[in-house]
Parts: sequence; structure tokens; C-alpha cells
Amino acid sequence: MINDPETSPGFLLWHVTLRWQRAVAAALGPLDLTHVQFVLLACTWWLNTHGEASPNQLTVARQAGTDVKMTSQVLGKLESKGLVERTVDPADTRAKLLRVTPAGAALARQAIGVVDAVDSAFFEAVADRPALTAMLSELRLR
Repeated sequence: MINDPETSPGFLLWHVTLRWQRAVAAALGPLDLTHVQFVLLACTWWLNTHGEASPNQLTVARQAGTDVKMTSQVLGKLESKGLVERTVDPADTRAKLLRVTPAGAALARQAIGVVDAVDSAFFEAVADRPALTAMLSELRLR
């Protein structure tokens, strides 16, 4: 028996995710950030200000849930834009330590506000947002 796609949680989540990603990408475009650039910039900024002053690329990739090699490539792009600085870790010369520049920090805060506004508008139809957030958190941790 083939399930109706309209009753498949995975299919519905796929479509909702695509709509949400398009909304976020459109909102970030004027800031000259892709969605993944935003996530890595925001995660690096968050770690800089709420924990590790200079996390390494592996720590940022874990925080963001991204592939380490892709993370390195995107951080290189953010570095070329003057938003992130990468320095060699004196404890492990293979590792790079990350620090968001003042321009990167300002852009991260602005972009977080933009994405928060997208989230508010996108999810406003959800009656119980704390329940939705709890469900998504539970699924993320599996």
C-alpha cells in the first residue's frame, strides 16, 4: 500500500522546509549572505560571545550541524568578506581558530533579527509554537 503524501510526516516536513528555506534565503539576499553562510556566521558569533572566545572549525561545524569540509570552505568565503578571522591553533597547527570580526558581529546580529522575523511570520499560524519547538528539538536529538 502506498501512503498518501499529504499524510506522510516526512513529505510534509520536506515541503515546509523548502518553503521556509526560500523565505530565509530571500530575506538574507539583501545582506549578501547565503543561508549556510548565515548559519555558520551566527554559530561562530554565538560561540564567541557565549562560550568559546575562539572556537575551532570542528566546534562550529558541530554547533551548526554541517559537514566539516563544507564548513571550512564557507568559512573561507566569510573570511574573504572580512566577517570572520581564522588563525592557526597554537595547540594544534592543523586546526583553525575562529573569531568574528566587528563587521561580522554587526552583520550576525542584523541577520539573526532578519531570520527571527521570517520565523515569526512563517510560524505565526502554528497555535502552539512551544510544542512545535519541543517536537523539533526532540527529532533533532535522535
